[in-house]
Amino acid sequence: MEEKKQKRIVVALGHNALGYTTTEQWNAVRTTAKKLADLVEAGYQLTITHSNGPQVSMIHKAMTELHRIYIDYTPAPMSVCSAMSQGYAGYDIQNALKAELLTRGITTPVSTILTQVSVDPYDEAFYAPTKKIGRYMSKEDADNEVKKGNYVVEEPGKGYLRVVATPKPLDILEIDAIRLLVDNGQIVICCGGGGIPVIIQDGALQGASAVIEKDDIAGKLASDLKSDELVILTSVPNVYLNFGREDQKAIERMNVEEAKQYIAEGQFGPDDMLPKINAAIQYLAARPDGRTIITTADNVIDALNGKAGTTITA
Repeated sequence: MEEKKQKRIVVALGHNALGYTTTEQWNAVRTTAKKLADLVEAGYQLTITHSNGPQVSMIHKAMTELHRIYIDYTPAPMSVCSAMSQGYAGYDIQNALKAELLTRGITTPVSTILTQVSVDPYDEAFYAPTKKIGRYMSKEDADNEVKKGNYVVEEPGKGYLRVVATPKPLDILEIDAIRLLVDNGQIVICCGGGGIPVIIQDGALQGASAVIEKDDIAGKLASDLKSDELVILTSVPNVYLNFGREDQKAIERMNVEEAKQYIAEGQFGPDDMLPKINAAIQYLAARPDGRTIITTADNVIDALNGKAGTTITA
């Protein structure tokens, strides 16, 4: 009897799956691991990517403060902070998921790939950074950041924050290694926090002072791997029309053309649901026979069976 082929899915984990502090993260990933293991038991092969906003911000703050206290330590560049957050979050997810699988008698290998993603040095995002990172600073510290060529914004009553660019991803540089592991049946955690942004110059890779939108990379990863489905796990069970209003309405299903119409109407917030819808559109353009699901971790099995969440198709 021919063995049934596993469906390959890319699962994108949001902030809720990881928490915001080291303790929160460890507790959160153990809960998340149970939901991921449920997917494995249901017959899905997983490639996992995840957010890193709180993690990279925490690391950036810690390295900056280390430099302030011990002048011999240099502040860590954004690319290094991204690498640290990938390793730190990837380790916790890998450890928790492997442990959960073993309790269920599943010996599937789980690997984390430190992933670099190339970006265009002339991407318009570098000329208008918007992503806030790090700690609140005084006016003096903010002026010093500006002198170093960095961008800052003021939040009245709180202080100043550094902002960095969010360029679009061009290529996942470790995609061949990721694909090799996936083709051999492994669960792979990769492209954490959007990947480490790098600029290719004269054959060398230079870390970029930027972060890549995690949903952008999820769509690209699912496209590059020719995944059967892209599953984006977030804090709400559905995509909604008129979100937060009295006439809020859950969307159960929509196609790409409807999604584009809703975008034109301004239905989706630029910092929350819009990047997820754009990732779905990008993925479905490359895989028109695929499917994108947006829901919570608690609802993911029902969503994959068409009983919950929002399903987007070409």
